[in-house]
Amino acid sequence: MKLMHKILLAAAPVFLITACGGGDDSLDDRLDIADPKVRFVHAIPAGPNVDLYRNTAIVGGVTNAPYRYASNYFVVDTAPADYIVRTTVGSVEVGRINFNPTRGNKHTLIAVPGDATTTNLLHINDPYDKQLTANNARVRVVNASFNATNVDVYLTGPTVDIATVGPNFAAAGFRTAVPASSANSIDFTAGAYVLRVTTAGTKSVIFSAPLNVATNADLLLLTLPQSLAVNDVKVLSVVSDSGQPSTEILNQP
Repeated sequence: MKLMHKILLAAAPVFLITACGGGDDSLDDRLDIADPKVRFVHAIPAGPNVDLYRNTAIVGGVTNAPYRYASNYFVVDTAPADYIVRTTVGSVEVGRINFNPTRGNKHTLIAVPGDATTTNLLHINDPYDKQLTANNARVRVVNASFNATNVDVYLTGPTVDIATVGPNFAAAGFRTAVPASSANSIDFTAGAYVLRVTTAGTKSVIFSAPLNVATNADLLLLTLPQSLAVNDVKVLSVVSDSGQPSTEILNQP
């Protein structure tokens, strides 16, 4: 029924679904019939350059990827496979996950700091349930800060006092995403925002910076350790298929 509803809506003007700022956002994506897509993000500050393998072969052209690298989405087939991150020098395995990509969905693999000196490979499955004529940005948060407590994240207009509102992304634990994998990202209209991170359940701001959100953006925001000090964080902003590495945003209290 959902697919039929979307097909009927396809009679709407096609230019409405190709608005600027979006990245890889095609008609078949929105109809849930596209081949599954995967992207990779290297989010380990001071981490070694890495390669991404699907089983035994490098995939998506991800080779010698440094910190802040974010690939474009690349198409994979629906067969289950091991996705493996190895150091470019020495080919040491630092992360592995097995999953079965789902048609119509988009998948993000993120190399993030683990406890102490370890590495973790996170997998986020985005159902990408976006209506044909929608042009809002889609935003998701990942807490990759081993030095921080659980966090709340606010993405508000510049004049909004967070004491008067609840968080847009609540209680993100270390190495977890909000919304969680297999849930849709949260829609935001394009515009100028202030991004604020607090310790969960409080209004104690540990990070603040302006952030511009583009039309149709597929925006992933990752909190990362700025230092070893407790709750000293920065944010990595990843926009799908932007043609450039992700952007590191520093605290601007």
